[in-house]
Amino acid sequence: MRFLGKLLTLLLLLVAAAGAGVVWWLQAPLSLKAPAVELSIEAGSSPREVAQAWVTAGVQEDARLLYQWFRWSGQARLIRAGSYEIHQGATPRELLDKMVRGDEVLEQLRLIEGWTFKQVRAAMAKSPALKPATQGLSEAELMGLLGAAGLAAEGQFFPDTYAYSRGVSDLTVLKRAHLAMQKRVAAAWEQRSPNLPLKNAGEALILASIVEKETGTESDRAMVAAVFINRLRIGMPMQTDPTVIYGLGDAFDGNLRRSHLRADTPFNTYTRGGLPPTPIAMPGTASLQAALHPANSKALYFVARGDGSSEFSNDLAAHNRAVNKYQRGR
Repeated sequence: MRFLGKLLTLLLLLVAAAGAGVVWWLQAPLSLKAPAVELSIEAGSSPREVAQAWVTAGVQEDARLLYQWFRWSGQARLIRAGSYEIHQGATPRELLDKMVRGDEVLEQLRLIEGWTFKQVRAAMAKSPALKPATQGLSEAELMGLLGAAGLAAEGQFFPDTYAYSRGVSDLTVLKRAHLAMQKRVAAAWEQRSPNLPLKNAGEALILASIVEKETGTESDRAMVAAVFINRLRIGMPMQTDPTVIYGLGDAFDGNLRRSHLRADTPFNTYTRGGLPPTPIAMPGTASLQAALHPANSKALYFVARGDGSSEFSNDLAAHNRAVNKYQRGR
């Protein structure tokens, strides 16, 4: 009996020592090959695969030991897919906590008001953390994948800063931006001012894109919108240079000439009446609101003053005087 008692005591001491060793290991810094180790965990990865992936990425520990910790913790099934990064000093406990919380390393893509879709695609191409799933797709193919077949891509994405996990598809980010624009346009259209000469929310988006490109200062935005709304009301050509420039595409060299104003394209609002067929850029919230809540004004013309602001006129005679003053210095 005395021998069995001593044996039991020894076993308890060994268990206690092992437990203490486990506690020490969980609180000790992991050995890393570099100051920081990154890992992207794919959806559906098993805890064993995650443990091995960390070791492959640069965590200098036994993958079996990491895996057993994930299992023993009872949280192995709570590990989330995503992009993670740990630094020198991180412990096994902190590593698991990070994955369970979904504490990812996020990248950002900023889409700017007034950008064209061509500029959006260029920005995505320069984001190495984005998976280029849409590279090589036509705009029509891309919009089909977004569930918007037949809709032109121009202006259909809301300008904002989008955070995303490393390795995420560019299509995923575009879906978010497209949905954001749909929601904002729909909400703005529902609360529009009465009696606007716009048939639907799509026309509101087109007008907002023109307002975005034509506005030099925030204080002028509602007045710029009023000018175009007034022109649409009376059937006057919109005669806005940004639409002409957009229609010229890559042929535009930065210098808008009189010949360009006479060259007919679907976007030339000097040669064609009404709105152009699609937006010409991504409008922000302010331009959407201005297009649907224009200033109470009878102005039909505006000219740049040279300081970013514009001079607005109700008739052609007053406009010509403003042109002489601000453009010709007379």
